[in-house]
Amino acid sequence: MYRVAIENLYKWKASKNRKPLIIEGARQVGKTWLMKEFGAMAYADTVYINFDSNSRMADLFASDLDTDRLILGLELYAGRKINTDNTLLIFDEVQEVPRALSSLKYFYENAPQYHIVCAGSLLGIALHQGTSFPVGKVDFMKLYPLSFKEFLMATGKERFAELLDKQDYQMINSFKQTYIDALKQYYFVGGMPEAVQSFVDDKDFNEVRNIQKQILAAYEQDFSKHAPNEIVPKIRMVWNSIASQLAKENKKFFYGLVREGGRAKEFETAIMWLVDCGLVHKVSRVNAARIPLKAYEDLKAFKLYMVDVGLLGCMTGLRQQTLLDGNDLFTEFKGSLTEQYVCQQLKTINDLGVYYYTNDRGSCEVDFVIDTGEQIIPIEVKAEVNLKAKSLRVYKDKYNPEISIRTSMADYKKEDWLINLPLFAIENVVSK
Repeated sequence: MYRVAIENLYKWKASKNRKPLIIEGARQVGKTWLMKEFGAMAYADTVYINFDSNSRMADLFASDLDTDRLILGLELYAGRKINTDNTLLIFDEVQEVPRALSSLKYFYENAPQYHIVCAGSLLGIALHQGTSFPVGKVDFMKLYPLSFKEFLMATGKERFAELLDKQDYQMINSFKQTYIDALKQYYFVGGMPEAVQSFVDDKDFNEVRNIQKQILAAYEQDFSKHAPNEIVPKIRMVWNSIASQLAKENKKFFYGLVREGGRAKEFETAIMWLVDCGLVHKVSRVNAARIPLKAYEDLKAFKLYMVDVGLLGCMTGLRQQTLLDGNDLFTEFKGSLTEQYVCQQLKTINDLGVYYYTNDRGSCEVDFVIDTGEQIIPIEVKAEVNLKAKSLRVYKDKYNPEISIRTSMADYKKEDWLINLPLFAIENVVSK
């Protein structure tokens, strides 16, 4: 299974100013697999340390954090020499031994010759519990579920993925049904690596759904295992409300849907916990569309999306036949699923600020506005081929963006101010 992120790991290895690298992301998005695959491809040897329930490692890091002593201990544990040039050191579930996280500072300052990659699904939570975090002494990389393009490659459609990269839309249009069929499959399967691998191996949608249920159950268990006891019920309430939040016509997060009479102060910590874990994407409203968008963020208004479109479908009990056949009963939720998909793809693009826009009167809402650092691009999302774009026109008249994007199942078309970009090509949004 190919992951685009592996190219970033090669760049990290070649960097002159390389620091220990922390790969962030939700559980089961493939962090462990990626680190091991990178070790096998790029190094002569890999020393893999899993800190979960590892008392020997807890003892090793409990004492002083002298790097020579730590390396000796790691060599004794691994049973072989750790070579600075061709050994990759992997620290997995590093949040389970916070002192190991703190040691990264000393590896950077005193032993930068070692190649260290770490992963921890709950690093954000560790920060809130007072861990001595090596600020400025580590590099970060986020890992998400497989994007649609990676899904195409995993399912044997590498040439179709290459065609999207080339942006040859005349050729793409000739094969658009293949892309649409694959996109419907992706809506159901999503991008969680275990679900994708199962689909590749067996083409069994029922087995995919079982895997997704297991992943959701594991997330729920994590709430109890890792979160402070007093906020666990609130985390569950927020988590279980996400599907109904997205099913509304106005998808702004509404605390009253979590619990009648609910208020922000009750659920802010729970939402922050889910965001830090990588289980949800928080997309804030902006009240103006100027660079940098961050400066115009409205902290009180936001939407919450799931980490994965397949998990959202599983959570709502969406059946395979409904999705693939386009059942009328599915029409209302199709927009939610499509927005979730677009958000998920935008999040995989490096250094992209993702927000949404509404004007003060609420008469204009643009599903997403993205900040590339050089320009602001509004994106209107359509589930089918309905090409009315009233809000985009209002937005355009006010802010006159260089380009506006309408993404739907319709063919690619470039007009003077508007690009119709097929949903299956949304990853090309910043390289139009």
